[in-house]
Amino acid sequence: VQLQASGGGLVQAGGSLRLSCAASGRTFGSYALGWFRQAPGKERECVAAIRLRGNNLYYADTVKGRFTISRDNAKNTVWLQMNSLKPEDTAVYYCAAGFNLIISSLSNPVHYDYWGQGTLVTVSS
Repeated sequence: VQLQASGGGLVQAGGSLRLSCAASGRTFGSYALGWFRQAPGKERECVAAIRLRGNNLYYADTVKGRFTISRDNAKNTVWLQMNSLKPEDTAVYYCAAGFNLIISSLSNPVHYDYWGQGTLVTVSS
């Protein structure tokens, strides 16, 4: 599986961005998908993840109510809609795919097999 993330950019606080991650490969539907971010000097953290058919979701507490993850297995794409952005959301955002992950594994980056190249999100105050 190859992943290509896009949609990052510069936005003012309170604004919105929608990240997209397009995947290659015919087994896309067998992978859980996650969005992670890494800010300078900080560890990579999972902000949102979604299981195979979208029936199980994970959100970090810091983004609940503001970010929404969704996927379309027919289009081999996962999205992250980010609303009410804050300066502390500034980071490089990565999409990742993990084979058939269980719910308890969604937030841990070690369980993901494939990673996209990252897209930078900058939120100005």
